[in-house]
Amino acid sequence: MKDWQPKILAILCNWCSYAGADLAGVSRIQYPPNIRVVRIPCSGRVDPLFIMKSLQSGFDGVLVSGCHPGDCHYLSGNYVARRRFAILKPLLEFIGIEPERVQFSWISAGEGERFAEVMTKVTNDVKKIGPAKRLVKGVQK
Repeated sequence: MKDWQPKILAILCNWCSYAGADLAGVSRIQYPPNIRVVRIPCSGRVDPLFIMKSLQSGFDGVLVSGCHPGDCHYLSGNYVARRRFAILKPLLEFIGIEPERVQFSWISAGEGERFAEVMTKVTNDVKKIGPAKRLVKGVQK
């Protein structure tokens, strides 16, 4: 268990968070290698079922990241995401999912350093609580 590394899914908006991840990579800023990135047009597009399905499919943690409030390429998509996340978080806790497993952040295109910091924090938070046991359907780790 000591050498266990969590599998983290990062769902990133194309215009800001993904660009921030790209800047981190181009700048050679180090962050944990166990992040799997899914690029989406807008964080407002993230259906809570995507998060539930990710946990069910064997991911130990999920990060949804979008543009800062007021900077959304689609005007209000990040506000939609924030409302959905505010509703999903208590539901996940109610069914026994630790709050650290699913996180949300705002990262802009120019924040490569912040992207790396957030990825490190999410990975460390999930590592502290261990492998996901709830919702996981017959996935071999």
